[in-house]
Amino acid sequence: MSTDLRALRDDPFAILEELEARLQAARLDAGGGQAQSWTGLGFRIGSRWFVAPREDVREVIAPPRATRVPNAQPWLSGLANVRGELLAIVDLPRFFGLPAGEAQRGQRVLVLNSKRLPAGLLVDEIAGYRQFTAAEQRNEMKADAAPFTPYLLGAFVREGHPWYAMSLHRLAQSESFRAAAA
Repeated sequence: MSTDLRALRDDPFAILEELEARLQAARLDAGGGQAQSWTGLGFRIGSRWFVAPREDVREVIAPPRATRVPNAQPWLSGLANVRGELLAIVDLPRFFGLPAGEAQRGQRVLVLNSKRLPAGLLVDEIAGYRQFTAAEQRNEMKADAAPFTPYLLGAFVREGHPWYAMSLHRLAQSESFRAAAA
């Protein structure tokens, strides 16, 4: 599901982002015997567990107080000043159409590692870094992971529990993510 690079010829930064996404997908393809393991930051959205490539997350912070943006999508919690940088705070459970829950103690914001798109992604819980082996890889599980499927790089199973590898950069580049105006 990669983009044709020729279609992005007028946007060099988009080309670089697409190449990065392809590189991340290639790193997950441990079947070729090149990669021995893959490490990502574990987090939960609703009842599902995900891992994001380490390079996708600059830092993890407690949810900051955000100022609501008029006429914005309900999943855009608002704008927050985090150490002098304005971040758009996106409530990922609401973005994916999950029922809005109460603010929980374990909620955290994953700060996207991008200078071009300053965004913080609110998740329900953080699980720390997780390392997966090639034997745990189950990419066929991506097909059954709607509505997350377009943003997935792969999937793993550990001790009977699925972990979906999600590209936060792919998510941030999507049209639906960029259409925050209601």
